[in-house]
Amino acid sequence: MVDKALIFSGYGVNSEMESAVALQRAGMASDVVHVNDVIAKRVKLNDYRMLVLPGGFSYGDDTGSGNAYAWRLRNNVWDELLEFLDGDNLVLGICNGFQILVNLGLLPAFGKKRERTAALMPNQSGVFQCRPVTLKPASESFWTRGIERVDCPVAHGEGNFYCSAGDLKRLEEKKLVAFRYVKPDLTLANREFPFNPNGALSDIAGILSEDRKVLGLMPHPERAMESIQLRDGFLQKELARRAGKRLSMESHNLQLFRNAVNYFK
Repeated sequence: MVDKALIFSGYGVNSEMESAVALQRAGMASDVVHVNDVIAKRVKLNDYRMLVLPGGFSYGDDTGSGNAYAWRLRNNVWDELLEFLDGDNLVLGICNGFQILVNLGLLPAFGKKRERTAALMPNQSGVFQCRPVTLKPASESFWTRGIERVDCPVAHGEGNFYCSAGDLKRLEEKKLVAFRYVKPDLTLANREFPFNPNGALSDIAGILSEDRKVLGLMPHPERAMESIQLRDGFLQKELARRAGKRLSMESHNLQLFRNAVNYFK
């Protein structure tokens, strides 16, 4: 089997092409496929090694962020999805994709129960947030290998991660918090706005499944693949020019996608 990614598309999904380009740059080919084609069995999930649920506002988020898309998957391809998860495959959910995975109970999925035990609630500010944020890894995994920081935008109205005190303790003990919101100097945001843009519990920006093969995060690293897309990108470009150097066109955010591709090597 060729190591290839399947990127779900659908009504309201809007980050599939950025995800495809990020994976291509990291060394993995992908197919962008509408969810209806998988439901109609024109495309088989098990022909792929990685599933990406990208960002957007699927079905308008009319019944809650990612909820309608989650039920479409549960009602139509649940068995195929569970079979895929039981294999040596990866799943990445970004923003709306993270919301879908949480709604499906695929994150954090303690003991593979796959019941919904967490939520991504409305931002504490009460409004949509679109701004640059900084993350740092909160645990070691192949996803975070070689990553010191991630600098990328958020774009969501419901990114406020919440779970029970007991589940938060389990997330911490099992080291399943993948990324936390931090200040630019990499000190914890401590739920301070705008460094933590949504008020997420314990500054959680992304979590892992217990087997670490599923990652969900709210921010969009695929939207900051170029160094000039970083918040200080043009400043760094000018400083490099004055120093007689050349700034790399590629940002450090690509490492996340490289790590996913390297998993299969």
